[in-house]
Amino acid sequence: MAKERDSELDEIERSGGFEWTPGSPWPPNVGVGNTATEPAHSPYYYDYNRNDPDRENPFKDAFDHLMGESVTGKTPYIYESPDGGKTVYRYKRGTDPLKREKINMKVDQSESMRELSINKSEYRKYEEDKGIEDLKEYVTSTYNGHYTTKGSNVQTLDLIESVGDAPSFCRSNAIKYLSRYEKKGQAKRDILKAMHYCLLLYYFSGQTHDNEIQRGYETF
Repeated sequence: MAKERDSELDEIERSGGFEWTPGSPWPPNVGVGNTATEPAHSPYYYDYNRNDPDRENPFKDAFDHLMGESVTGKTPYIYESPDGGKTVYRYKRGTDPLKREKINMKVDQSESMRELSINKSEYRKYEEDKGIEDLKEYVTSTYNGHYTTKGSNVQTLDLIESVGDAPSFCRSNAIKYLSRYEKKGQAKRDILKAMHYCLLLYYFSGQTHDNEIQRGYETF
């Protein structure tokens, strides 16, 4: 029985291969590729530096790039995907595969492959996610105290915007609350107010409509 299975797998390999991610059950589910007509790839396909240890990862597709790093051992993680790269999971080598985590991938074509997600522990060393949640809670609370007339959703800031002063107003207020930080016994509220006005400045200066974020972030 084992010989028959090995023979079948050899034939599959010769006829186009299949996708098998390290750590996945063996043998793999034959015939499940990236699309209904495209065959998936074997680990051999991703072993890009088998003949040249110094060769750089040639894969441009995000999932293929990760698979190349995984198969060659250049990452501490093993990656898996049940749907050819649309949904990707990973777990550290030598750990329980059942404790894998789902990851969000974004690829910058000009800067190779990178993984970005504020929900991942390695990207929130300074509890940025907690700060964002506090800001969201604060912003929500302010909508109970804006100066609006009964039956109208017009706020004072809307009137300021109508005369073209919204960006400078928001910037000045952000500076005001930062400059008085810890001087009135409400340091946290001052920071949140400054953050809120920075967020409003982000909106009134048109940044929410700009889909491209400038590279070259400060690393502090």
